[in-house]
Amino acid sequence: MLASVYVGLRGLHFIAVMLAFGCALYGAWWATPQLRRLMIQRFLPFVRVALLVNAVSATLMLMLQGGQMGNGWGDVLQPDVWLAVAGTRFGSVWLWQILLTWIALIVVCLKPHRLAPLLLILCVAQFLLMAGVGHAAMRDGIVGGLQRMNHAVHLLCAGAWFGGLLPFLYCLRLAKGPWRIEAINSMMRFSRWGHLAVIGVIISGLANAWLIQGQLVTGTAYGRLLLVKCAFVALMVVIALVNRYVLVPRMATDRQRIQRLFVRTTQAEMILGALVLAAVSLFATWEPF
Repeated sequence: MLASVYVGLRGLHFIAVMLAFGCALYGAWWATPQLRRLMIQRFLPFVRVALLVNAVSATLMLMLQGGQMGNGWGDVLQPDVWLAVAGTRFGSVWLWQILLTWIALIVVCLKPHRLAPLLLILCVAQFLLMAGVGHAAMRDGIVGGLQRMNHAVHLLCAGAWFGGLLPFLYCLRLAKGPWRIEAINSMMRFSRWGHLAVIGVIISGLANAWLIQGQLVTGTAYGRLLLVKCAFVALMVVIALVNRYVLVPRMATDRQRIQRLFVRTTQAEMILGALVLAAVSLFATWEPF
């Protein structure tokens, strides 16, 4: 039960920071300058909730890790056990992760000038720290550094792809009204950078699998669930390609019907992305062999 709750919190943590990252990308970069302020205003309440989930899940993960190291639920609320976890390799990195999550939450609550770029930096910093724990931290030295760097690239690309889908759906809605030109230009910018994000996810993901297992070991639970994750990612890639190269060219002939279909396929892409993160949250707690 304790391990299952930890996996669930891990999944929530991944999803929350990636969604906040995607909104920050649009507010700071991908949306056209005329649309950025509107995007920030529209998604600010959502980002606050996402970052609250992000901060609470990160904190609880440290506490639950103490319970897993100790004697179960009884040690989850023991401060001395928390200190023991903080002294581990995981804990020394995760304390900084917790600090960054709460700083990000405070920042969006205070709503300072140039909020989106600052939030973008804080989310990137979280991805870099997340790459320093788990299987990505299994090696030391130069190879270990390269493995963590590769995993950071994987997280950043995945966050840009998955996190950018929600603002993309909002742009689809805006494209029906007076913001049509700005919304279309913003979606095209997401499409261009999204190609790079997808390629980055695939290449860094293959490198991750090779660095962790050397070769795919399908006889283990880790290997089988990794294959499931790869299948979900492949479906996401197919949907993204259909959207860009099949549906977009047909917009001019039957805009309303194609746009409705575009929304449904993008929603399906988001569901698949959430399933990918759920799978990762689970097998990341397993031994790869």
